[in-house]
Amino acid sequence: MRPFYLLLAILGYLGPNLLMFLESYENKNILLWTKPDETIAGLFANRISTIFAMDLLFAVLVFFIWAFFESKRLGMKRYWLYVLLTMLFGLAGTFPLFLWAREKYLKH
Repeated sequence: MRPFYLLLAILGYLGPNLLMFLESYENKNILLWTKPDETIAGLFANRISTIFAMDLLFAVLVFFIWAFFESKRLGMKRYWLYVLLTMLFGLAGTFPLFLWAREKYLKH
């Protein structure tokens, strides 16, 4: 499963982040963090985007909690790195990257 998780991580980082880099370049909103008011306004622009945003934010929260306890249980190092990667580049790439790293610890 490790190669599959790694492929998913690469695709999960490439897909959304290509669009994010375009948005960052066009609007000078680096990684969508330097103009938080614009980022939040876009994120919650209408009911449909709000639904997706709330769903994603809840999924991120669940991932952070689960990954924290799973990291502790398996003795995985650098949990904070997955939080940082999620905050910078999103969940789509970081979640499979965590699963990829986790597989190594499950084999021990």
